[in-house]
Amino acid sequence: MAKSVIVTRYDVLGAAKRIDGLVERTPLIESEVAGTRVWLKCECLQTGGAFKLRGATNRLLQLSEAERARGVVAFSSGNHARGVAIAARRLGIRAIIVMPSDAPQVKVDGTRDEGAEIVFYDRRTESREAIAGRISEETGATVVPSFDDPAIVAGQGTAGLEIVEQLGREPARIIVPCGGGGLAAGIALAVPGAEIAIVEPAGWDDMERSLAAGEIVPVEPDAPPTLCDALQTPLVSPITFGTLRDRQAKAVSVTNEEVEAAMRFAFERHGLVVEPGGSAALAALLADKLPLRGDTVVVLSGGNVDPAFHARIVAAAA
Repeated sequence: MAKSVIVTRYDVLGAAKRIDGLVERTPLIESEVAGTRVWLKCECLQTGGAFKLRGATNRLLQLSEAERARGVVAFSSGNHARGVAIAARRLGIRAIIVMPSDAPQVKVDGTRDEGAEIVFYDRRTESREAIAGRISEETGATVVPSFDDPAIVAGQGTAGLEIVEQLGREPARIIVPCGGGGLAAGIALAVPGAEIAIVEPAGWDDMERSLAAGEIVPVEPDAPPTLCDALQTPLVSPITFGTLRDRQAKAVSVTNEEVEAAMRFAFERHGLVVEPGGSAALAALLADKLPLRGDTVVVLSGGNVDPAFHARIVAAAA
């Protein structure tokens, strides 16, 4: 049975106090979809280009002095990598990041520019967890997972607290991109009165299938290619699954074409550069994968995308 009571709203409130002043309070802006007003939470404007700095900062601040001296190791396709790298640099901690060899160059460069050491792996044939575990054994570094950690989930949930503060109330619904589910689970804890909807890439809908099955199931081995590199998580965790199951989160998936349309919408309407995975929640709303209604907040979770690729997407016909 998956554990469900590991992280609480009190943990999210504690994380907010701990990381205050170390992360950006990202804008919540008004938008309109088919004549209906919605709100966009712009985590694409967070330091490091994604929400990941929230959880990474909360986790690293809780390391002991001895743990800080031994460093940290994380695994990520890019956004968590950069978040950990930024937090580690600020705290004077050595960071080693295990990244897939096909990670977008902009994410590799951003992580390396923060001073982190990068170890590449093949996401189809190698286990990033096993590689990180081996590095931890050899160096004594603390493993900082991208979502399977209470402090990470609590830190990500601070985005939800901001939404409530910025609106002056809890919205009826929050739509969140989902890879491992750390952001969605954290927001679900932070905003207990809101309906939570998660959005995954087509073929990488393991959270949706897990919620339907009542137990964690992995991504199929023949999962199709997706533009949403940030959401390519092969297996969710008991923490995130349990939280979203208990909150009866709704789940849908989106195609590459739907994601591209959302990227164009964000840029044309608001001048926002949003990466494919960061656009997933907006894509679901634009593509009628979720019913359109007011009092909805859509999270734009990241903006780390190759400039030339983004330019091609926004220049293409809708």
